[in-house]
Amino acid sequence: MGLLERLRKEWFILGILLGIAVARLEPGLGVKGGPLKPEITITYIAVSAIFFNSGLSLKTEELTSALMHVKLHVFVQTFTLVFFPTAIWLFLQLLSITPINEWLLKGLQTVGCMPPPVSSAVILTKAVGGNEYSASLTNRLFFFFQGIVITPLLLLLFLGSSSSVPFTSIFSQLFMTVVVPLIIGQIVRRYIKDWLERKKPPFGAISSCVLLMIIYTTFCDTFANPNIDLDKFSLIIVVLIIFSIQMSFMFLTFLFSTRNNSSFTPADTVAIVFCSTHKSLTLGIPMLKIVFAGYEHLSLISVPLLIYHPAQILLGSLLVPTIKSWMVSRQK
Repeated sequence: MGLLERLRKEWFILGILLGIAVARLEPGLGVKGGPLKPEITITYIAVSAIFFNSGLSLKTEELTSALMHVKLHVFVQTFTLVFFPTAIWLFLQLLSITPINEWLLKGLQTVGCMPPPVSSAVILTKAVGGNEYSASLTNRLFFFFQGIVITPLLLLLFLGSSSSVPFTSIFSQLFMTVVVPLIIGQIVRRYIKDWLERKKPPFGAISSCVLLMIIYTTFCDTFANPNIDLDKFSLIIVVLIIFSIQMSFMFLTFLFSTRNNSSFTPADTVAIVFCSTHKSLTLGIPMLKIVFAGYEHLSLISVPLLIYHPAQILLGSLLVPTIKSWMVSRQK
């Protein structure tokens, strides 16, 4: 794969780096109260646009078929909603006595509270030849419910004292900027379904572009605040921790799903490994923007999730040949 093709493929990750760099050079443009008015254009318009787009792309007609894979769904959601955030919380109790930046540690906890992504886990599952259909429906089925209801509750449970926004305000804003646009998107989809199926609009690319704007304005607030400082030691340690967490949890899900009495097929195991350990940046950043609205350390809390996203794609891509070889050998 040539350099240009590789850059084109990884345009979103490059966009994140570019957005942070531009925010560092000119934070006044996207700071709260600045020319872009992010308190309106980002908090309401951008977040609503992402979930309206999600409503348009969600194929609810496939949900009935997904109920056939109940055991797989239960495994993935139990690991994602219970084991992952709890294990991170216990681990952070040990790390709290270290000199690692406390806001990055809180950011690690927010990673544990996030739902799985709709796209990356499915793409990697397909690349291996795993149960792509179950992976796709598992994430689409629970992505919206978990993101709208469970993730905010987990954030408040584990990081409640960090939130500067009242509980009722969080859920009222979630309803207006997430639930309502999602429902409107679904209603519109009913009338233009044939057109959408025929034209296949780039829903993922559209949401990613809006997400880049959210990331940019978040870091504008950071760089405009002289009181916020991030030491390189903490950042390096957090990167190592994130890769360790991903490798450890992928190994755990592999062990659990390949036990003699698990009844999961090799293809199911592939879907489980990726769906249980991947986390959604698309929902995570807007969610943090709502739950920690006006919080001066928001960008530092967001850093682990911004690292986790490319890390899960990188690790997953590197492991595709190995997992594929295992799956093929087990299916013979």
